[in-house]
Amino acid sequence: MPPAKRVKSSAASRPNAAAKGRPSTDELEGESEFATLARQHWLRTPKAPQQAVKVKVKNDVLKREIWDTLEREDFPLQSLLVLEGLQTLESYLWPGYGEDSSNYHVLLIILLVNAKRRERLSTWDIFADRPADFSDLFRRALSMTLDGSLSWAIRTHVLLFIISAFQSLDCSIVRKECAPLVSISIWHNLSTDEKRDAILDSNTQLRKAWRASAKRYDAADDVTKARLRFERSWLYTLALDFVSLLYTENAKQEHVLYCERFIEFLTDLQSQLPTRRYVNTLLQDLHVLPALHLSLIFNDEENGLLRDLSTLLSHYTHFTVDDQTGAQLSRNEAYDRHCAALAKLQRTSLKYFKEKLTVLALSNYASIDKRTELEGLLQALTDEDLEQLTALLGLRTTYPESSRIPVDRRFWIEVLLSTFERRKTFQEAARDLSVLPTEETLFDIGLGRTDHYDGSRPLALPKLNLQYLSVGDFLWRAMVLYRCESFYAIRQDIEDALTRLKPDNRRTGLTTFSGFSKMALAIAKPTILEVVPPLVGDDKPSTVRAEVTIDLRRLAPHVRRDWESLRPDDVVFLVAVDASKSKQDANGGAAPSEAERLGLVSVRSAEIIQTFDDKGRPIRDTQAYFDGHSRSDTRKIQLRLDAEAYKADTEARRDVYEGINLLVRRSGRENNFKPVLESIRDLTLSEVPLASWLHEVFLGYGDPAGATYKQLPNRLTKINFRDTFLDWQHLVESLPGKIVEPGDDVSGSFGPPYLLETVEKQAKEAVSKPSKKRRRDAEPALIAEIETLRVSTYKPPNNGPYPVDAPKLNKVRFTPTQIEAIVSGTQPGLTVIVGPPGTGKTDVATQIINNIYHNFPEQKTLLIAHSNQALNQLFAKIVALDIDERHLLRLGRGEEELETEGSFSKAGRVESFLENRQRFLYEVNRLAASMGAPGAHGNSAETAGYFSSVYVEPAWAKFNDVVKAEDVGPDDIIAAFPFQAYFADAPQPLFPPDADREAVLEVARGCYRHVSKIFSELADVLPFEILRRDKDKANYLLTNEARIIAMTSTHAAMKRGEIAALGFHYDNVIMEEAAQITEIENFIPLAMQKPKNGRSGLQRVVLCGDHYQNSPVIQGLAFRHYANLEQSLFSRLVRLGVPAIVLDQQGRARPSISNLYRWRYPQLGDLPHTQTAKEFLAANAGFKYDYQFINVPDYKGKGETEPSPHFIQNLGEAEYAVAIFQYMRLLGYPAAKISILATYAGQRALIKDVLAHRCANNPIFGLPRLVTTVDKYQGEQNDYIILSLTRTTRVGYLRDIRRLTVALSRARLGLYIVGRRGVFEACFELREAFDVLLRRPDKLALVTGEMWPAERPVAAAEDGETRAVVEVEVDGEVVMEGVEHLGQYVFEMAGTRMRMLRAERGLEEAGVVAVGGGMDGGLEAAEGAAEGAGEEEEEEEEEEEDVEEAGRPEGFEAEEDE
Repeated sequence: MPPAKRVKSSAASRPNAAAKGRPSTDELEGESEFATLARQHWLRTPKAPQQAVKVKVKNDVLKREIWDTLEREDFPLQSLLVLEGLQTLESYLWPGYGEDSSNYHVLLIILLVNAKRRERLSTWDIFADRPADFSDLFRRALSMTLDGSLSWAIRTHVLLFIISAFQSLDCSIVRKECAPLVSISIWHNLSTDEKRDAILDSNTQLRKAWRASAKRYDAADDVTKARLRFERSWLYTLALDFVSLLYTENAKQEHVLYCERFIEFLTDLQSQLPTRRYVNTLLQDLHVLPALHLSLIFNDEENGLLRDLSTLLSHYTHFTVDDQTGAQLSRNEAYDRHCAALAKLQRTSLKYFKEKLTVLALSNYASIDKRTELEGLLQALTDEDLEQLTALLGLRTTYPESSRIPVDRRFWIEVLLSTFERRKTFQEAARDLSVLPTEETLFDIGLGRTDHYDGSRPLALPKLNLQYLSVGDFLWRAMVLYRCESFYAIRQDIEDALTRLKPDNRRTGLTTFSGFSKMALAIAKPTILEVVPPLVGDDKPSTVRAEVTIDLRRLAPHVRRDWESLRPDDVVFLVAVDASKSKQDANGGAAPSEAERLGLVSVRSAEIIQTFDDKGRPIRDTQAYFDGHSRSDTRKIQLRLDAEAYKADTEARRDVYEGINLLVRRSGRENNFKPVLESIRDLTLSEVPLASWLHEVFLGYGDPAGATYKQLPNRLTKINFRDTFLDWQHLVESLPGKIVEPGDDVSGSFGPPYLLETVEKQAKEAVSKPSKKRRRDAEPALIAEIETLRVSTYKPPNNGPYPVDAPKLNKVRFTPTQIEAIVSGTQPGLTVIVGPPGTGKTDVATQIINNIYHNFPEQKTLLIAHSNQALNQLFAKIVALDIDERHLLRLGRGEEELETEGSFSKAGRVESFLENRQRFLYEVNRLAASMGAPGAHGNSAETAGYFSSVYVEPAWAKFNDVVKAEDVGPDDIIAAFPFQAYFADAPQPLFPPDADREAVLEVARGCYRHVSKIFSELADVLPFEILRRDKDKANYLLTNEARIIAMTSTHAAMKRGEIAALGFHYDNVIMEEAAQITEIENFIPLAMQKPKNGRSGLQRVVLCGDHYQNSPVIQGLAFRHYANLEQSLFSRLVRLGVPAIVLDQQGRARPSISNLYRWRYPQLGDLPHTQTAKEFLAANAGFKYDYQFINVPDYKGKGETEPSPHFIQNLGEAEYAVAIFQYMRLLGYPAAKISILATYAGQRALIKDVLAHRCANNPIFGLPRLVTTVDKYQGEQNDYIILSLTRTTRVGYLRDIRRLTVALSRARLGLYIVGRRGVFEACFELREAFDVLLRRPDKLALVTGEMWPAERPVAAAEDGETRAVVEVEVDGEVVMEGVEHLGQYVFEMAGTRMRMLRAERGLEEAGVVAVGGGMDGGLEAAEGAAEGAGEEEEEEEEEEEDVEEAGRPEGFEAEEDE
């Protein structure tokens, strides 16, 4: 998705309501009413580990102290979050729940579950240990949804609980309760038995399911029958209550809120096949949508959100998918169904109403499938006729008496129109969505609702669910959401630019800009150069060219460089601002946006065609000005306008372009939205199929293990694992639970390479006939009891006599789970690899690629990663393997950062081919000379090919004829070898002395392989001699030469159409960092090729990632939380139960440090070297502990501060972190081995400022390897990490334990965390980690008299039973009482060090540069830096988003054109 970016000063007008409601530490630990109650009743914390105690809940406490307090204030979110933070649900309400619990008890549980879900916290796991009690709780919640004695506000809370449950069907206890509510038994409520029988007769499986449901009911006892009757009537009754509420006169706000939530609930049911299968029929039978559209609430002009929600419900209700089979209907199939319905209407009309409906009966379909035409034809019928027609068509005509639905003429007509009108398919809806914004789409009221989203009301946005109706449904959702999020970010950028520019018209009457923004320039109106007529079949101009002039003379060099760097196809925005038209009042409608307050009138998008200087010469070198080649300050930019908007403006006679006076650009890394949206739209409109073996698993249906290699018919029985196993012992150890036996042609143990063949065993026949129905929780049958593998080997071929000919072999001793992952990834099918920190998932992915490359020489592999950094790390490891470099290709930006000798970009590979051409042609000439062949054979690849066929191949054939004779000995073979002279420069002797016949022959064949490779490489070069255009050469390289193609997910999304159009085909996709990639980014690499014969050629998909670490970055809270846009395919497959291989041995960190996050990975162990290598056994010099949490109280009376919105800083922690770094440097720690991490971008900026002031110019200290945010550092590691947690009032986003996992798992040898103990210790979600951290003192313990590296062993150990820290006395221990103490200590050390250095150099004493927290002057300077950090940071090019997620890694990153 678009990269997370800073929310600038204008963000103050868009407060994050959810963040404002989060409780502070004072509210949780102070003397507030709820905190006091919690300490009295459930937050007792004894010194010894708390024993499991049955909690007795006092009903009077619940009612009087909690419920009444909440009810008086209308259940405020702030109070609910305080109760949630006090662990009321986990420690009091649920432990004390029983069958006799009061309704208030149940409702409080529901309210707190909703609060947890709103905060995206783990919820259902709390109930997992008591499924029977949870079932009772859930049943009571269902009853409450129908309880008319409860207020609609409370029923809304209960409904929200049910919505959350239906969004969590991956949880078994929740699924068990939800499934019966949407089963086929709800069809008991259809209008007539005849209608139900007709539906059941249309599908034999439906009839079987109905009979099975009836049998279950008949066989049940009275209690169970009552429960089954409730289950099948619950949704029906709830829907009738909803429809009745719609017609309430003088509806209150609580009624509207309930209706909005209920429509959200129905939409959720309709948007997943397992819940839709029977529900859709019932809802259409009840005419829910027609009743909704005619209702009073719907037609109240203030209820725009409800109308938007109903549009989304209508989309899913009429979605073109078969409800029973799940098959997506093609456009023709959907139209055929529509025509069949119209035919039934016409036949019925002709048969029963011939006189009145003759025109309708005899009209063509196109003339009666629109609302207006059909409504006019139906006006001829009386009220009784309409009711009769409706009944004859099999539509419901009666409702229970309690229903308030006015069943009248208006209602019948609406039902008929809704049933028979033609609707847009999702493809047509996607086609009509513009990918370029205007002011109407940017400031659309629906998009505006996302600004203030706090979870209190739903949004009219599709959600990314656990399952999808079809691939097309998924693509439609992705397009709508990605488009909304892109436009949301664009609007923020435009508003920020306008805020900084300060439009004004008070002086001259014309709009002027008194401020400055580096992202916008004032311009004169654009000149329309050309309007090219539409293409055939289109109605908009094919191209509209315009020109604008910009003046760069007053811009600072770094800002000018950005404007000079605008490239063709970059999107810019033409903005019309009129300060006199500023909107200040809402006038009863939606409140104006910040941009509208500032006078924004219109926005039009345009793409850059070309940039010219003041003399009209095109500028191709963006550095020309700075290199002194072009000193012009004026630039003319030719633009390609949005043709769709231009057409609409022309037809409406809007003179938009006359008023444009501002050109706005966006940062390159954020401005990829157009090509990505076009890729998604093209996929939505196409019939691109997924591989058949992956289709059902991707949609979330069928057997979760159905796409794994063990379930596929094309499973490979024999694979060459080459160098995967280092020796026989490694082979046996790596395959536990399997029988490993030597093949028939070998005996005993032997060395690699190894070929493994699966010995198939016939499965035993089942005694009884197995059920055809597979329950979701049932384990699949095993293929065989114990798998037997037959191992054989072969002698690797000799590739030549030179050292360069020797193969590069793997040296990693893979663990058994890593081997399991490698085996699965080498086989066809889907492989999901969960890689906890430090478990070597990159090595596993590399070996999978290596195995595929050598086992399947004709196959191509697409290598995808989220970031350039991760891709380069993986690519560098691939280059180091035995893979021919000519088969490697790296696409997109970031290749220049690849630390390899060769260039692997398109241009680099083409250049490499041509460089190799010269080298190989030189070898051809040398070979020709050695063979005495006259002529210029090395002139070109073509002449070299002739030379091979005329001289080399006949010579080798003659040699083979000689050696065929059995009586030819080694000396004769050597004498007959035709290339001895050529190999005179090879290591000698070429043929080993005393070698036997076979050894000599193998050497000769190896030499010929070396020669053959020369000509095969030149044959690959031949097309590059023929092709003239660089683009053609690059495309040939991609489609014909490359076998391993690497690119970021961003590049894949942007270039998908271009790559597919080249006819590029590939067989395998390997995705690194898959859990950090959004689902649409996961999907696009699976669909980058055109199908062959209607089928995808994809054979393997390997996803490597860790869903316990950070998720994809999504900028807007509404899109992240409500729409679930942060969902990755990786995490969804794990939730669905797709078998995942969890790597279980880490080799990064000391075992003591890995203990900090081992609770997240229960099976995680430590590789042997972490317990034996010297660096892991030795203590960290100068520190008593290898890790420690250091409590930092308020510093100079301050804790966290917020200089600008969401820009959070903590000067005390920044000083402490820098002082630790200085201390380490004084002890001799290399700066490159130290990284400083912060949890917020504001704190990172402050730490950089303090470092710049104290360390940057002092050679004793220097700067650490990196100062960055935790989120930016995912995937990285360093020996020593200093971590600042920053917050002192509330936990903040670190409450997401995925971020905490990342933070704690970056260090190898030392981790020193500075933070506020009281804030994080009390957090329920973080308790596992902080229980371990806080077993050690919270004051920094240092050791004097040591220098790095230390010889002292690690000081503290843990008791295996009690897990308590066993203290070890250390000589020279010093405890730091606070930041001032540490600062003074470091200051004195630095002074001593400076005096020593000066004495060594014979210099006089001088003042010591201020260091450490003990220098007041230094502190004042740092405080000044802190106050200005917000403004300075906003001007830096690399600044990230300064919101709670500030600093998280980008999603769709900037890419450069190839």
